[in-house]
Amino acid sequence: MRIRELMEARRPFVSLEFFPPKEREAWEGFFGVVERLLPVRPLFVSVTYGAGGSTHAHTLEIVSRLKTAYGLEPMAHLTCVGASRDKIRGFLDALRAAGVDNVLALRGDPPKGQEHFVPDSEDFQHASDLVAFIRQEYPELCVGVAGYPEVHPEAASPEADLERLGGKLALGGNFVVTQLFFDNDKYFAFVDKARAAGITAPMVPGVLPVLSLASIKRFASLCGASLPPAYMAELEAADAAGGAAAVAEIGIEYARRQARDLIARGAPGVHLYTLNKAEAVLSIVSGLDY
Repeated sequence: MRIRELMEARRPFVSLEFFPPKEREAWEGFFGVVERLLPVRPLFVSVTYGAGGSTHAHTLEIVSRLKTAYGLEPMAHLTCVGASRDKIRGFLDALRAAGVDNVLALRGDPPKGQEHFVPDSEDFQHASDLVAFIRQEYPELCVGVAGYPEVHPEAASPEADLERLGGKLALGGNFVVTQLFFDNDKYFAFVDKARAAGITAPMVPGVLPVLSLASIKRFASLCGASLPPAYMAELEAADAAGGAAAVAEIGIEYARRQARDLIARGAPGVHLYTLNKAEAVLSIVSGLDY
C-alpha cells in the first residue's frame, strides 16, 4: 500500500527506520529486533543504506522480507550513490516484483573517505532527479523525500533549501520525512514556513534517541542538527558520571518527551530512527497516544 494513503487513514502514527547489518551473520539478530517491535504497530518501516550505499544489495532483500514475512509496509531508501538508469530500473523493478510500493528518494552521503558528494551519473545528481525519474517511469510508486528543519548543511540559505524541498514535491514527491532535530519548536517553525510557501504534503518529524555522546556529536555535525545547550550539558554530565548507559537513559527519556510533545501539538506522526535498538524504541513509545 502507498504510505501517503495510509497516513490519511491513520493519524497520529509511529513509523520506524532500520539500518541493515553489514554482515549476513547479523541478520538473525536484526530480524529478532524487528519481531520485538511488531507490537509498536508501525504505519510503515523504512530501510536505509550503509554509508555510501555499502548495504544497497541488502536493502532490497530486507524490505521484501519485512513485507512477506512480517506483514509490515516497507519503504526502501534509494540514493544517487553509484546510480545509473539501468541500476535504478533494476532496483525498482525488483521492488515492484516484491510488492513494495514505497521509496524514499535521497541524494545520499559521500562514500567513506570522501568529503564531498560527487555524482556518479549526470542523470542522478540530486534527489530531485530520482523523484522525477521514479514519477515518470514508475507512476504507481509512492515517493517520500527528506526535509531539514535546521536547513541542509550545503544549502545556500533557508529559503533556497525550502525551494528545493518544494521542487522535489512538485516533481512527484508525496510526503516528507525530516532529518533529526532536538528542538520541537524548530520542526513546527519549519512546517509553518513550508505551508506559507504553498507546500501541503505531510511532513513527518524524525526523532533519534541519543545513545552515545560521541556518536551524536559526530552525526549532528554531519547533518546540521543542533542540540539545545541544556540538553548537551545534561548528556555530558551523564557521560562523566555513568558513561554510555547513563547517556542512553537520558537520551531515551528525552526522545520520549519529544515524541509525546510532537503528537500533542499536531504532528501527523513520529518517525523513530531505531538504531536497531528494540528496548529504546519500546521505551519511547510506552504511553504514547497513537
